Amino acid sequence: MNTTPTILVLGATGSIGYAVMANLLARKLPVTILVRNRAKAEALFPNQPTLTLVEGDVQDAALLNRIAADKDFIFHGINYPYNKWFGNMDTATQKIINAAGPRKNSTIILPGNVYNFGNTAEPIREDSTPNPCTRKGQLRVEIEAMLEQAANAGKCRVMNVRLPDFWGPNVLNEGVKPIFENALNGKALPWIVNVDIPHQSVYTKDAAEIIVRLLLRDWAMQTQLTSAGKAYEVWNYGGTTVPSIRSWFGEISALTGKPLTVQVYSRFMIHLLGLFMPVLREVKEMLYLYENTILLDDQKVRTLFPDFSPTPMKQALTETLTWFSEHELKRPFASVTTGVSSVIV
Repeated sequence: MNTTPTILVLGATGSIGYAVMANLLARKLPVTILVRNRAKAEALFPNQPTLTLVEGDVQDAALLNRIAADKDFIFHGINYPYNKWFGNMDTATQKIINAAGPRKNSTIILPGNVYNFGNTAEPIREDSTPNPCTRKGQLRVEIEAMLEQAANAGKCRVMNVRLPDFWGPNVLNEGVKPIFENALNGKALPWIVNVDIPHQSVYTKDAAEIIVRLLLRDWAMQTQLTSAGKAYEVWNYGGTTVPSIRSWFGEISALTGKPLTVQVYSRFMIHLLGLFMPVLREVKEMLYLYENTILLDDQKVRTLFPDFSPTPMKQALTETLTWFSEHELKRPFASVTTGVSSVIV
């Protein structure tokens, strides 16, 4: 057995995949990525001696099987726009299972979410019973069932790391990108339905740290010939719960030195925009996530890693504003709290 794990990261240029990649590369671990856009990947991960870049699509089963054949871990960070989930998320997952299968001991790491549990008032535990209230929630239940069945059949091993919605460098979805770009430009910060209730979310660097720690723990257990853990195991990481999005927006605005203004998109507005925008049409059924406080109970992973603590909010926001300013707006960012330009290391 190798002394260092071999890792394939799928979705490396996406929101959570980027953060996982940054963590793995900082540890100088050998990583292979499969990307559709080579130029984008090279710009995000320049001059990385432990990185192998393969251009292609996860839906290309022959290619995926070839590059996954010798990998100990496969990070399943594949995601599609909401309106393209059906027929893509499920087929991609099955192809990843098939690619992991021949080795019998490859571990698939899935960044899960809270969609499986619908509008629940109780904190979601690792053993909570799924109760989706949306089509996309039902699809996530089916995807997790596919992975669990494959693991129990001995085709692979699976770690399902459930997360709330996330934000951070290179999180470019339409729910997050406008927040940080608007904050930098002094425009209104957008949110959906309700900005005045507690909301749980995770800074992607913290989620990546948890994921990589779990990966390395799993690898150590395998190489030390101790119990390799369950074939299918779930871990929750909930990140941070802010008192309200309005207060969180206030923290962001304080760092930019620009006045706080908030733009709330009502249910009616989402419905209206959805008539013309397919992605927003799919957002309609997910509005319960913004009208209610949905929480993950992550005591299990925090007990496992008692030395872990989330990045301080001010630091995390500064790093995120710096990334968006430099990469998206092409200008340096100077936090008003320091008066010094920030640089991401």
